[in-house]
Amino acid sequence: MIGLILSVIVVNVIAFFIKKNLTVNQMVHIWFFTISFQLIFDVFIDLKYHGYWYVTKGIDWEALPAYTILIPPVNIMFLNWFPFKSSFTKKVMYIAIWEAALLIYESIVQLPAPWGYFEYGWWELWYSALINPLLLLSLLGYYKWIQSIEWKLIMKSEGGH
Repeated sequence: MIGLILSVIVVNVIAFFIKKNLTVNQMVHIWFFTISFQLIFDVFIDLKYHGYWYVTKGIDWEALPAYTILIPPVNIMFLNWFPFKSSFTKKVMYIAIWEAALLIYESIVQLPAPWGYFEYGWWELWYSALINPLLLLSLLGYYKWIQSIEWKLIMKSEGGH
């Protein structure tokens, strides 16, 4: 549990005290998108098939911070620093660096309690290595969609088309 509490504090401090490139609206959208996406995925992989779990198998209150206040700020940081105006190569390298960091973090949080809070059933690290880039690309797609909606609302409010 110590690892989860420290992770929540550190990630949230970083996410909320760095220079922001995202609007409050975008951060709220990303926060709730992340919670929804993660819960849908984890209902099957964690609860139904017991691939992995946070803290203990099954539903427990102790895992709530992992679902609600740990991953969303990580996604906000990912998007906040994403090199949108850079070359394709830099974007790929950025995703690769995040992938490496996520895999290292996932390995660390499997330490025994009280430092670790994440355990594997049949899940393996290489599954995460395959899925993480798809999740990051989904996040980018969702963010771009939110940006386009905001842009349309701005244009509409200014009398544009």
